Amino acid sequence: MQAWEVEYLAGRIKKGRMTEDQVKQAKDHFTIVRDAQEAADADLVIEAVVERQDVKADVFKEFSGIVQPDTILATNSSYMVSSMFKDCVSHPERLLNCHYYNPALVMKFVEVVQGEHTNPKVADAVMEFCRSTGKDPICMKKELPGFAANRIVSVINAEARFLVQNGYLTYQEVDKACEEGLGHPMGPFRLMDMTGIDLSYDLMKAGMAMDGKKPDCYDMVEKMVKEGNLGRKTGKGFYDYTKENK
Repeated sequence: MQAWEVEYLAGRIKKGRMTEDQVKQAKDHFTIVRDAQEAADADLVIEAVVERQDVKADVFKEFSGIVQPDTILATNSSYMVSSMFKDCVSHPERLLNCHYYNPALVMKFVEVVQGEHTNPKVADAVMEFCRSTGKDPICMKKELPGFAANRIVSVINAEARFLVQNGYLTYQEVDKACEEGLGHPMGPFRLMDMTGIDLSYDLMKAGMAMDGKKPDCYDMVEKMVKEGNLGRKTGKGFYDYTKENK
């Protein structure tokens, strides 16, 4: 497990949301390996690498040559639909999206998305897998970039960035409006810190490449990425988390 994940679990104990035994059990579920060949007998492989199509394509090509022909291959991408990678794998009928909502250790919500290439029985199997691990998934029968929750959230995020970009509110005030006014567990800027400022930057760049429009707060986010302030995982993003670890 990465350092920030260990710190996250320690924080769950401190807040009284998990016991030490529960954290130990969670850690015991992880087996870290360095060789992809060790996944040869896996029934399900979920890719969760950086949100770049070329990197994900390479991962699928590699695992397609390692796993069994009936092994289910899924991408955890919240933006890229699985049909973008159907030419990277043999038997694309076993390929689909399985997107865990952040923070995945807490949230029960998962989006399973099947494309035209996906065998519906594969989607059913992934839905059942999610339920068996305590999640509460939904299944989209057709592909749509952003899926369900993120398409809704993207409207909120765009308005949040507009309010900050044009000087109506600070990002802290926007988060307060969402958290205390709307009852959201995290405001949009705090959520960006959780998921990674670099991820938001990649998604902004992808959107700008498609429609040619620079998103609100793009320059701010780009500056943070160049400075290495990527959110919780680096200790600083929109908010400073270094004091939490002292």
